[in-house]
Amino acid sequence: MRKKTVILTLFMTTITVILIAPFAGIKVIPLNILLSSAAGSIDADIFFKIRVPRVLTAALAGAGLALSGMTFQSMFRNSLATPFTLGVSSGASLGASVYVWSGLSIALAGIPGVSVFSFAGAGLAILFVYGITKMKGGFSTTTMLLAGVAISFFFSSLILLIQYVCDLAHSFRIVRWLMGGLEAVGYDPVINMLPFVLLGCVIVFFQLNGLNLLSMGEEIAISRGVDASKTKKLLFFATSLMVGGVVSVCGPIGFIGMMVPHICRLIIGPDHRYLMPATILFGSAFLVVCDTLARTLFAPVEMPVGIITALLGGPFFIWLLLSRLSERLVFQE
Repeated sequence: MRKKTVILTLFMTTITVILIAPFAGIKVIPLNILLSSAAGSIDADIFFKIRVPRVLTAALAGAGLALSGMTFQSMFRNSLATPFTLGVSSGASLGASVYVWSGLSIALAGIPGVSVFSFAGAGLAILFVYGITKMKGGFSTTTMLLAGVAISFFFSSLILLIQYVCDLAHSFRIVRWLMGGLEAVGYDPVINMLPFVLLGCVIVFFQLNGLNLLSMGEEIAISRGVDASKTKKLLFFATSLMVGGVVSVCGPIGFIGMMVPHICRLIIGPDHRYLMPATILFGSAFLVVCDTLARTLFAPVEMPVGIITALLGGPFFIWLLLSRLSERLVFQE
């Protein structure tokens, strides 16, 4: 009963944050002014065409990154696993860097070229990690983790090489994209991300029992009738594609996938039947709040939201490392 109450509280809090956040910004738009404004007024355009899509993009991205972090931490039984552990973020960043370096200016079915290239890079990283893991034999989480780290470092070195050979303007665009941001105009980013996040959520939902058992150990999961290899493959592809879809739109926004699952475990416990909805709701609200701070703290200048999450994530990581509470979050072998 307590867990259901916590989830209901998180749900109400998330809805409240999403409803309030669009009113905040360089200029606060009161509700009465918005209701009395003409449909084509500047205030109405700012609110409905810029702020509302941006808040929805943040909520969707936060939910996807947080859920991916929860899944990877349980699947790898590693408290430090994040949505970017398997090199998906580095692959997406490499794709975006190649696009900027090439000087192209294209769009595919209304999707910006940088998003297309970054998602292609994320897909390439997924294929490399999967291929290396299969070449080693089986589908070992250790091999997958090491392959992801290796691919991540290799792609990161290629990004540095591209930055070195780029001119100053292109190099700045790459650095700015790598900071992560939610500069959404219109609802296209929401529409582009939604299929990946929804598909990932559905697949993880139907694998919650297997995820609960995998977090206790692969041998225990197999003894309880779970097809560990099949479950890990499903979770790997679902979460990786979800991360690729988010990063291709927003860039690599760090620490959401590490902080949020840990906080939710402290609040609601390790049972994924309750942890999953709590993580989705908390992740949505958290990134919306971070983005609201990013666009209001130094107004009229907007700070990339990735800087805010990193500033919060660093101290949280140190606290997690030193606090006795962290012992409750470490998966014991």
